[in-house]
Amino acid sequence: MNPKKVSSRLHTIIKSAFVAALLPMILLYIVIAKPDYRIMNGAAHIILPVVSAIGDLVTWPVRAGGNLVRNIRNISNLEQENAELRVRLYAALATKNDCDIALVENQRLAHELDIKKSIGYDTVVADVILDNSALNHGTFLIDRGAYDEIKPGMVVLSFDNTMVGIVMDTGLHYSRVRALTDSNTNIAVRVAGSDVYGFLHGNGSTTSKIGFFSDHKFQGGKGTKLVTSSISGILPPDIFVGTMHNTSDVDVLSPSKLSSVIVYKFNVNQEKYK
Repeated sequence: MNPKKVSSRLHTIIKSAFVAALLPMILLYIVIAKPDYRIMNGAAHIILPVVSAIGDLVTWPVRAGGNLVRNIRNISNLEQENAELRVRLYAALATKNDCDIALVENQRLAHELDIKKSIGYDTVVADVILDNSALNHGTFLIDRGAYDEIKPGMVVLSFDNTMVGIVMDTGLHYSRVRALTDSNTNIAVRVAGSDVYGFLHGNGSTTSKIGFFSDHKFQGGKGTKLVTSSISGILPPDIFVGTMHNTSDVDVLSPSKLSSVIVYKFNVNQEKYK
């Protein structure tokens, strides 16, 4: 770098700084010694912007620091508010969950009460604890047994009043249920709203087979509803069993779709248990 050019630039900067420093002094002299408002107004248009710019430049670190402090304080306040809102949200979700559980339980109890009133038999709600379905067999366990006066032969229903099976045997606090899908299922049924009777046979799938015996010419079609028949003296009548899928297949409930069931306290002799 050329030393002469550096020296020249430095000289220019010093002169400019000297002139800038003299301008306020000249203005002060004019204001005190010879107040001429025209000169003062003209100088103000030049000096005041320069002074304002210098003041902004000098005070910028202070103002930037103040803004930074305010931003940090605002962020801290927002984090605290977010933490409080999260706590309130979790509390509200917990309350909602408790309400949902209570609502479901209330619906279950109300449904059970409606069933008691509609058929005149005692009922009990049970949870499905194990699905033993395999190949052509379909059985499952429920968490109610002899302690709850459940006996073999009692009917098990879903919460939409659809028959799902019959109690096979019981322990003190559990029962084993044969589902309508089981290949050993063979129950008497009737076409709803008619005197046409038949037998429903399980085959290990959700489409059991139906065979009519009271009217061999009758052929049900898709949508034909079947209910239980008391013709065999084993089942209570008029419990919904399923809907015909075609002339020989009936759609029934699978144990895999059940979480809770309702047991009719009804045995093979059609006795009431209270």
